[in-house]
Amino acid sequence: MKKVISLILAISIAVLAVAQPQGGKRPQNGKQNFEKIKAERVAFITSEVGLSAKDAEAFWPIYNKADAEQHELMKAEKKAYAELNKALAEGQGNVDALLDAYIKAKKENVNVHFGYVKEYKKAIGSEKTAKFFTSDEKFRRKQIGKLRGKGQHGPQGRPGANGERPRKDKNQKD
Repeated sequence: MKKVISLILAISIAVLAVAQPQGGKRPQNGKQNFEKIKAERVAFITSEVGLSAKDAEAFWPIYNKADAEQHELMKAEKKAYAELNKALAEGQGNVDALLDAYIKAKKENVNVHFGYVKEYKKAIGSEKTAKFFTSDEKFRRKQIGKLRGKGQHGPQGRPGANGERPRKDKNQKD
């Protein structure tokens, strides 16, 4: 129990440390925001999945390996997108081949963590692996909600997507 509390405390401190701007100023670049979100993701997943200190020790190295692989694949995806976009804008180039390259890069990027399911299951078991995937998606949706304005939309990011009726503005007609 002390280890779990220590782990949660350490993650909380890391989140707070990253969240505090240097010198009382707001973050000046995307890297600080990226690190803050990354720390928030670690804390969120650890909490949602219920990772013990032992689980975390086994899980996070696998996750970090997959995340680094995904980062590299994201670069390839961006490059393929830029090449396809340029070819479309200029009306030149083999659009068919560039489209195939872009689709392939996108698929590889999206599916990275799915390729590590066996390793995740071995490290933390099937139930916690399932919780990881659902909590990762919850975190992603939470971040999208923040970007859209304080998460006013349902889980799919659309008004009413969670089964609730969207609120009407006072001046809006039926």
